[in-house]
Amino acid sequence: MNEVLSLAHLILRPSLPSEGPPPLLVLLHGLGSDEGDLVGLAKKLDGRFFCISVRAPYALDAGANAWFHVRFTSEGTLIEAGEAEASRLRILRFLDESIEAYGLDARRVFLMGFSQGAIMSLCVALTRPEKVAGVVVMSGRLLPEILPLIAPAERLRGLPFFVSHGTMDSVLPVRLGRSIQEALSALPVELEYREYGMGHEIGTQSLEDISGWLSLRLGALASPG
Repeated sequence: MNEVLSLAHLILRPSLPSEGPPPLLVLLHGLGSDEGDLVGLAKKLDGRFFCISVRAPYALDAGANAWFHVRFTSEGTLIEAGEAEASRLRILRFLDESIEAYGLDARRVFLMGFSQGAIMSLCVALTRPEKVAGVVVMSGRLLPEILPLIAPAERLRGLPFFVSHGTMDSVLPVRLGRSIQEALSALPVELEYREYGMGHEIGTQSLEDISGWLSLRLGALASPG
């Protein structure tokens, strides 16, 4: 049975041993989905991870949730910025809760988000880089509202990012992925940016590349024991 924490979630325990407390991989789903959406991916990733797939806090409908509400208007896409900020803080709190509740390695915490979950992964990592060891950003965008909150360069130095985007994405066009690439390239982070011939989805090749990247990043870290 899962611990009662501040956000609903599913867990997948490690299938492989690791030295010391297990590393944590947090999965953040996209708009209109739930914690069951990405948990299946965890079985295709490095077996050393303790995976937690989290449900966003704002309910849209049965089985449909959001990290923040979005409105599509004639003036463009408008977001509830206050909700996005509240979700950022809730994710940070949830990370601390999860590490304590499940006995995980605070030095090996990775975020992996898709679409709106990718947006939140960027928000968390860029503002509190000391909380994460690596970030996977799949088909997301960088919120202008987060730019004033980005941590100083010395705190971001060396933080690894894997950013993927589909060239045929009709939901969040590839130009938004390229904007992430441009923004992160101006920061002292370690960036791997890749585009794939796919739409707004997680393709087989992109998942294989992400899995390999996560294993490499995990292997480069030593557990505190």
